[in-house]
Amino acid sequence: MVDLHTHSSASDGELSPSALIAEARRLGLASIALTDHDTVAGIAEARRAASGAGIEFIPGIEIEIDFEPGEFHLLGYGIDETSPPLLEAVSKLARARHERNQAILERIAKAGLPLDIPAVEAISRVSYIGRPHLADLLVKARCVHTRQEAFDRWLGKGKPFYIRKSCLPLEDAIAVICSAGGIPVLAHPYSLFVSKPMLGRLLSQWKDMGIAGLEAYHPTAKYGQCAILERMAGERGMFVTAGSDFHGRKRPECGLGRTAGGTAIDSRFRDNVISALQRGSCSCSSLSD
Repeated sequence: MVDLHTHSSASDGELSPSALIAEARRLGLASIALTDHDTVAGIAEARRAASGAGIEFIPGIEIEIDFEPGEFHLLGYGIDETSPPLLEAVSKLARARHERNQAILERIAKAGLPLDIPAVEAISRVSYIGRPHLADLLVKARCVHTRQEAFDRWLGKGKPFYIRKSCLPLEDAIAVICSAGGIPVLAHPYSLFVSKPMLGRLLSQWKDMGIAGLEAYHPTAKYGQCAILERMAGERGMFVTAGSDFHGRKRPECGLGRTAGGTAIDSRFRDNVISALQRGSCSCSSLSD
């Protein structure tokens, strides 16, 4: 059993990188990829813990791309987290995230709920602060009962506290991953919220841009839907991956090492990633101005 899509407290996950690896060992995982949102801060700790636990570790990242009508996340596998272009990109994203958080907090304060960044940091225990952490503060302030309710009422798209996130252009995200020696993979394609014909056209276009694979198997999709994605990938010469999108107890449907339908993630998906990395299956243009 393996897992190619996990998050730690370095972004919006519940477990620290080392605790994530400890849980992977407890469950008997042979290989794991850490793919935190827009940060590589947890990779070194996770790598050390995995080495001690005898688990293969694949360094990764998940970068959000500006896209309508849904969400577009790009996974990068096998990255060198010390790559200067990658570090520059995540630093830029962190600055933009801080500015966005300040603007969201201003809206919350105007609504009579005076929260601030130090309070958020005290709860999250990490430097990465995103909407999930703000949602947790709203829960703690008893404004809502759950994180999901906070998004549904206040923080989701079109809601009073929502401010659009500053994202990398797709071509830049692909180039950053490639420059770090990684392989770009489209995460959970159904979150794009496009029709099947449109998805087919987009996959062909993005394959030409340098996206080498897609995450066909994800807990939010039905197993039959995942099989359709795997077929679409094969028709375009793209490899497929599978992941849990593990965040911790707050997302119990995403159990570590489990994907669509609660099935254990087979090692063939890990083999696909490793083979792509060995081939150097990354073709992309240089960063845009």
